Amino acid sequence: MPSPKFLPSAVYRSPTVAARERSHYAERCWHPVAARSEIDVGGALAVELLGVPLLLTCPPADQPQAEPVVRAFLNRCPHRGVALLASGTAAPRCRRLVCPYHGWTYDLNGQLLAAAREAEFLEPFQREHWPLQELPCRQLGPLLWLALGPDPLPLEAQLDLVLAEAGELFTTPRELLARQQLGLGCNWKVAHDNTLDDYHVAIAHPTTLHREQGPVRDYRYALSPHGTLLATPSGADGTFYTFGLAPWTHLLLWPDQRLALISFLPSLPASPGEAADLERCVMDVWLFGPAGLAAGAADWMAEMQRFLEEDRRPGALRDGRVAVRSGRVGRRRRRLDGGDAALSGGGPPAGGVGPAGLRQRAGARAGPPAGAADPAVAGPLPPLDGAGGGANAGGHRGGSPAPPEPPGAHHGPSRPSHVAMAALISSRSATGWAVKGSWGR
Repeated sequence: MPSPKFLPSAVYRSPTVAARERSHYAERCWHPVAARSEIDVGGALAVELLGVPLLLTCPPADQPQAEPVVRAFLNRCPHRGVALLASGTAAPRCRRLVCPYHGWTYDLNGQLLAAAREAEFLEPFQREHWPLQELPCRQLGPLLWLALGPDPLPLEAQLDLVLAEAGELFTTPRELLARQQLGLGCNWKVAHDNTLDDYHVAIAHPTTLHREQGPVRDYRYALSPHGTLLATPSGADGTFYTFGLAPWTHLLLWPDQRLALISFLPSLPASPGEAADLERCVMDVWLFGPAGLAAGAADWMAEMQRFLEEDRRPGALRDGRVAVRSGRVGRRRRRLDGGDAALSGGGPPAGGVGPAGLRQRAGARAGPPAGAADPAVAGPLPPLDGAGGGANAGGHRGGSPAPPEPPGAHHGPSRPSHVAMAALISSRSATGWAVKGSWGR
């Protein structure tokens, strides 16, 4: 039986790949940036996303019966680029925003109201030429979503699986109960894949997550072009949903209206001009629920973090730094080790999943011969909307057909990983299918 092939390590360590993930992948997606409950009407909130300073405002509605709409801007005065509000701070009641450098004053719709001593300017000054730079912003569920690029895919398409399977539950009003960030010593795709890996849950999390998800025989899977789903029975007639979503997000929904969101954010340069550490990322965990559950939020967060601690146990996961030694996905394990809750670097096997069902699996094509160009840093970008060739969350579409499954191949029950949508941003040589699944649920 031919040995399965894996993604080249450059997919995880190449600055070129990281740059393309940012420009061709992250900018086409929507990102959760705040809870809707964090900003009141007439207020402002300063946050950051991938190092970009953002300003969220909620101006009063124009009409008495209209619903106020949150707007998003770059948190930079267009005059000299100074932040209007310090990152991480909120202004609950502010009818206007004043630049702390030159005193230019803006309303919550991003329009310039006044510039200091503008009558003394040498050239005619028109305030309407100096608005704040606005970015696409939407509310869906309990979250505010923002797009960094000018042409993101529709938010409803990015969350299509969530809306189709659990739309009413997802859109139920909730409060932000807790949020915690933790540095991980791995590329974000390693952490993302580990969280999608359902195959290890019964073994690595027998008394925690496995009890939450229940017997493997009750697992139900679903796919969409930008997401994966594992649904398991919960209680007498409820369902526990675990979604893997583009670009690097995981959404967990309980029938009692609890919601957890986990994102693995790529590392940023420590200072301007420096290269980012591609073997690090940040895990961002948000917990939502009815206000009545606020008293138990600390215990709930501690329970979520225990899943990660179980994966860090010495010997529980093998070191998969390049992930080429183990012959099957079922034996591919990683040890979380070092740093502050660190995963050792490595990579998942190549490919997406066939549209005919999750039980279709096959090996991937062999990598390039020695001395050939690394496919991880060359080649076209697979389309994010699922049209055309390439492998992504929706399965193997276009390009060469997947090779037949090797006789006797079996990788166990797992969800496919849409990590390939980013990991294969510039690699078209990996056309085989592979199975992946979940960690932090």
